[in-house]
Parts: sequence; structure tokens; C-alpha cells
Amino acid sequence: MRFPVPERTTEISFCDSLLILQVRIRNTAETKVFLIHSFFWRKVLIIYAHQEPKSLNGSLKNLAVEELSKQGCNVTMSDLYAMQFEPRATRNDIIGSLHNSEHFDYGVESWEAYKRRCLASDLIEEQRKVQEAELVIFQFPLYWFSMPAIMKGWMDRVLVQGFAHNFPQCYDDGLLKNKLALLSFTTGGDEEMFSKGGVSGDIRYLLWPMQHGIMHFCGFKVLAPQICFAPEYVSEEKRKEMLTSWAQRLKTIWEEKPINCTPEWYFK
Repeated sequence: MRFPVPERTTEISFCDSLLILQVRIRNTAETKVFLIHSFFWRKVLIIYAHQEPKSLNGSLKNLAVEELSKQGCNVTMSDLYAMQFEPRATRNDIIGSLHNSEHFDYGVESWEAYKRRCLASDLIEEQRKVQEAELVIFQFPLYWFSMPAIMKGWMDRVLVQGFAHNFPQCYDDGLLKNKLALLSFTTGGDEEMFSKGGVSGDIRYLLWPMQHGIMHFCGFKVLAPQICFAPEYVSEEKRKEMLTSWAQRLKTIWEEKPINCTPEWYFK
């Protein structure tokens, strides 16, 4: 199964705006106007979850940093394993007294703590990174039809109510609605296994909880996923093709149109 090439858009939006600089030449009345694409100041956050820097995931992450930096983007990375990021959502995430000390409810307590700015410092720092970013890329290997536990823990602890969503402010009205998200991941099974007739079913079924249930719920505009099928079982030449394809896509990533986040995209 091949994903269609993501659409490009010519509509002007926050991602397509231009920065106009007026420069007055010394000793003359001439004013030169320069149009500089705003991606020279765009901010990208990469959430990376792999233990081995020399893995294909590591190479895909490095390639993204390199290519986006070449464009002039400000790239920040959260290397979850290197950071020894705590994936467990616990009482330790709340600084100070609880809203209800008799019955601990993480969702309620994290929401109340966010409003009081009493979340743990690591969560405040990750939320700051998300808040500043225009594009968030998640780079990871597929584990049990989902993301690694350390990345899921990042979602659980960082994307709390009040920061990422606040019902009814969800999906198209989610609190992160002015941002783009992209899942870039590797699989253990090949493309045929993840086809509609394959033993694992259509890969889009697996994307529903990750892209729709998390990203879209929080308001992200979701770009088509970048999927590298079974890199451990293909030739070195094929792995190089995977990296080349990713590099080429990143060159025009700001021109892409988000997918239509409806059940039809996943289950048609």
C-alpha cells in the first residue's frame, strides 16, 4: 500500500505568510523591499524515542534536524531515552497540595495544577517546547501497533487538560489547533502485512488512535505519516531510499496540506 503524495497548497495561511523587510540604503532615498519566507524563523520540535542512535530512527531524526536547519528553521529535540523521561503519570507531577487529597484523579489534578502553574518542571519545559513549535514531529519505532511506552507517557503527562484540550475545545477546536503534527515511524512488518488484505490490517487502522485520538483531539493539523516498512529486513540500498525519500519530503514540508481528519480517511 502506498500513501498518496501529500497535497501542496497555494492558500495563504500562518504557514505560508511572508516576512517583509524594508531596508533603506544609506545616503539615498531608495527603499528596497525583501520578501523572505517565514520558514527562516519557524520552530520545529522533534519528539524522538529510540534507544540506539545508529538505528534507522536515529538517522531519520538526524536527517530531519539537518534538512530543517538548512531551511533556517529553529529545531528543538526531546530525546526521551537520553533525557530518561519519566513516562508514568503520578502524584509526583503535582507540586504542592492536591485539589482533592481524599481521592487522587490524575486528570483533574493535572488540570488544576496546570491552571495554578504547579506541574512538575519537566512537564512545564516540554509544554513550553510544544507551545513555541509550529510543527511537531514524532519519530519512533512502532511497538505493538502503537508508540513506545516512553512516548505514550510523554503524551499522557504533557498534553494535559487546559494546555492541549479543554472540552468542548477539542478536535478542530483543540487548544493546539494552530500547529502541525507528523508521525514518522518504522515498522517490523512489511508493507504487504499492513495492507487491507494483510495479516495486520490496513496501517491506517493503527493510525486512528494516534493521529485522531491524540493529535487531532488536541487540535493539531495532521500531516500524512512518514512510514518506513520493515527496515531491518530490507537491503542497505532500500534503507538509503527511505532516507532519501524523507529528505526530499522535508524540503517542501511547509507546502503540504493536512489530511482530512475524519473516520473516512482511516476506514474507507
